[in-house]
Amino acid sequence: MRSREYDLDFRDRASRIRAWGVGLLALAALLWTWCALLLLMPYEVNEEPDDQYPQECESRLLTERGTANEGLQRGDWCENERDWPEALALLGLSVPVSAAGVALFTSGSVSIRMSAHSEAMRELDAIADARKS
Repeated sequence: MRSREYDLDFRDRASRIRAWGVGLLALAALLWTWCALLLLMPYEVNEEPDDQYPQECESRLLTERGTANEGLQRGDWCENERDWPEALALLGLSVPVSAAGVALFTSGSVSIRMSAHSEAMRELDAIADARKS
């Protein structure tokens, strides 16, 4: 019965690998959410430290005026507060994290399925051998 113990250990390791994949995919989803919040939510800018009346700025992505992209020339403080590189860095970081998560989740899932298939085939072979005898 050593093969059964090995099979159970194999499935346990595959389950852990799949769980790591789910964790990395959840981390990638958090990075995407953070990026979406940076781009879609309006924000406030303090013109001075401890400013009592901060300037309200439109979202970085959904602005109809030029405050988010070309407003510094007019003395608007909104342009430099949320830059594109921060959002793009989050997206860039999410790509390898999600790729690793997909690879680990797929590897763990396939390993579990193949182990279950092998066990089913062994049981079918045992039933077929018992009928022959």
